[in-house]
Amino acid sequence: MKTSEIRTAFLDYFQSQGHEVVASSSLVPGNDPTLLFTNAGMVQFKDVFLGRDQRHYSRATSSQRCVRAGGKHNDLENVGYTARHHTFFEMLGNFSFGDYFKPDAIRFAWQFLTETLGLPKEKLWVTVYHEDKEAEAIWLQEMGVDPDRFSRLGEDSNFWQMGDTGPCGPCTEIFYDHGADVWGGPPGSPEEDGDRYIEIWNLVFMQYDRQADGTLEPLPKPSVDTGMGLERIAAVMQGVHSNYEIDLFANLLKAVAQVVGSSDYDNKSLRVIADHIRSCAFLITDGVLPSNEGRGYVLRRILRRAIRHGNQLGMKDLFFHKLVAPLVAEMGDAYPELAKAQAQVEKVLKLEEEQFAKTLEQGLRILEQDLAELKGTEIPGDVVFKLYDTYGFPADLTADIARERELTIDQAGFEKEMEEQKKRSKEAGKFKANYHDGLAVSSASEFIGYDQISTESTVTELFVDGKPVQRIDVGQQAVIVLDNTPFYAESGGQVGDVGFIRTPAAQFEVTDTTRERDAHLHHGVLEQGELNVGDAVTTEIDNTRRQAIRLNHSATHLMHAALRKVLGEHVAQKGSLVTADRLRFDFAHLEAMKPEEIKAVERLVNEQIRANTDVTTELMNIEDAKARGAMALFGEKYDDEVRVLSMGTDRFSVELCGGTHAARTGDIGVFRIISEAGVAAGVRRIEAVTGAGALAWMDESELALNRISALVRGSRETTLEKVQQVLERVKTLEKELDKQKAKLASSAGDDLLGQATAIAGVKVLAAVVDGVEGKALRDMVDKLKDKMGSGIIVLGAGGKKASLVAGVTRDLTDRVKAGDLVNHVAQQVGGKGGGRPDMAMAGGPDVVNLPAAIQSVEAWLSEKL
Repeated sequence: MKTSEIRTAFLDYFQSQGHEVVASSSLVPGNDPTLLFTNAGMVQFKDVFLGRDQRHYSRATSSQRCVRAGGKHNDLENVGYTARHHTFFEMLGNFSFGDYFKPDAIRFAWQFLTETLGLPKEKLWVTVYHEDKEAEAIWLQEMGVDPDRFSRLGEDSNFWQMGDTGPCGPCTEIFYDHGADVWGGPPGSPEEDGDRYIEIWNLVFMQYDRQADGTLEPLPKPSVDTGMGLERIAAVMQGVHSNYEIDLFANLLKAVAQVVGSSDYDNKSLRVIADHIRSCAFLITDGVLPSNEGRGYVLRRILRRAIRHGNQLGMKDLFFHKLVAPLVAEMGDAYPELAKAQAQVEKVLKLEEEQFAKTLEQGLRILEQDLAELKGTEIPGDVVFKLYDTYGFPADLTADIARERELTIDQAGFEKEMEEQKKRSKEAGKFKANYHDGLAVSSASEFIGYDQISTESTVTELFVDGKPVQRIDVGQQAVIVLDNTPFYAESGGQVGDVGFIRTPAAQFEVTDTTRERDAHLHHGVLEQGELNVGDAVTTEIDNTRRQAIRLNHSATHLMHAALRKVLGEHVAQKGSLVTADRLRFDFAHLEAMKPEEIKAVERLVNEQIRANTDVTTELMNIEDAKARGAMALFGEKYDDEVRVLSMGTDRFSVELCGGTHAARTGDIGVFRIISEAGVAAGVRRIEAVTGAGALAWMDESELALNRISALVRGSRETTLEKVQQVLERVKTLEKELDKQKAKLASSAGDDLLGQATAIAGVKVLAAVVDGVEGKALRDMVDKLKDKMGSGIIVLGAGGKKASLVAGVTRDLTDRVKAGDLVNHVAQQVGGKGGGRPDMAMAGGPDVVNLPAAIQSVEAWLSEKL
């Protein structure tokens, strides 16, 4: 049975049992700060289990793409060396949201395995949590499982939780027995780590919600979350012991072997590459790009590990990006988004390969030198850090090489170096959060601000310092919840509304509006009177500000569509900020936009503005919206019924959006991009202005041009030419100035020679010089070395920071290295440096310590010579 057939059979079976087939979610969890990557099928349903999200179905099934390569769930170091560890895998799952519970969940699993797939019952072994008597009775009495093939295990084995907080509960697991000819014992036995009994399905009975303090709160409704690794069950069905022998991997391994020119299909490096192309390609498809922190750093680690294994197989040329096409051929039907993103994935991988190729060979050579000098079996942390910091080697790549040599790395020492240099990846801390942060709001707010700017409302809740209160008094900062409101809550990049909430005797100034679940939170201060829960109030937003925000939000949609037309469909929103003054838009793109591309985007947007078409809003279900081409933005959560915003000629822009917008595109007036820059690896940022803001920006630009024209004594038409003439004149004067400085330095150098002393028969000159900068200081040391013939020189110069140059004539470099000498001095002025054995430079911020640092040279050299 092929892997694709098993996937289809699973989804079809549960669909026949009344389950909604739900598409795999992104590998980047939406609105979940507790996770680095989606690592289980239940991740996209987390809020449903917590009762915070309502779906039109209470039973679901999915085949979820998952990555485990960072944080708590990290399989990276085992990938390629074991039969079943992967960075990327597919999780088959069925879920009940307060619908069925243990009896049906167990029956479904047993029926699918023994009837649909036809696995012999005597080849299966079942475990339960030792306190779960209900599950035990169902298995033994209703399913008729042999008690001799049944185990009761503790919390470590049979109590499951997503993370430190969130849904959890007891679980029951089903194992497949490969037979007595394979070493290993049943679950819970001393030999359980053997390969005879392999876990294939985990059924979690979600009964609790673990709080930050460790306590367990009952979930609103007991639910079911199950997970079965597709690759594992495929290995069972295809009669092989290793996941790398199933049909899916067999085809990928052939492609890898062909690309790298290897015929050894059992080679661990081939397995590593075949696994890693899956995780890398799908991560890039889901918007992750290589970088030095967070998710991007994990991607870079996986990618570089694969490249290094290719290098180990003799591949010196770029190869990894060539494996995207075979992967699409294997998995593109199940995941159309992968096929659609193929060109972008290939481009990202090739660029990263090119970047790493520049340092890989040199880094490996440095590592070999360090290993040749290694005493013992542990690579020091400072060596691991040097490889990371200088050559881009992730620590686990060095650990991989060490493992092949039967060595280890000093992980603690490496982390200490990272901490000291403040370059440590932020992934561990960045993605830790309490899932229960937020106000304990119990009511909901109806938003009626699409059509109204003022309402009659009722105060339903009040909060001060995060705690619920019944009344607030004048001067208190508070949060107000209303039964209905015209105030837009910050969402989708659009800032929250401001304005006032009033009674005849009280006035509350709203300075921001946010959202907590279904409630709008009005933040601000009570300026007069008092407010109580239950009070009737009048609300009024700042409509002038709202109108400016509406125009900028609609312009953002038009710009997003224009960017995709000019740069390509790989452009995806990575973040946005829509305020009254301007708009900011972050998007995926690998290189800086060319001036002509920026102008092309501006031209397209302004064409749509001049067309003055209606901005239309339609309400429809999410699937119909996507079918009509509406773009859904990553990280945003959508209800079953969504708002579809269309604007421009021929549906130029169609997006899902709950924000407020212009009535017609012409209301925007004019659009102008004022900056474009990079904010992270593969992410660009545009800032733009519209309407009155754009006109004001153009007025300022024109005023600046007029001032420049006056300064260079030119007209608007001749300003560019005049500025070029000034710059050429400045270059000429700078060259002349450098010549004069060199002459002065040479003259000063002759005077300095008289200050040289002798230490152990070696001439030494250490001095502070005034008015000499960088290159001139280095030239001075070079000339002094020539005149001295044999000796050691250290010169320092002050200014905004201390500059240092050390020179050692070649006959003395075996006794003193210029780099060691200059670093000794640099440490005393708060800096560091480096260079060749005969010439090194450094700098530091503590100029006041420079004289004492220079004076310390003679004592340091006395110990060395």
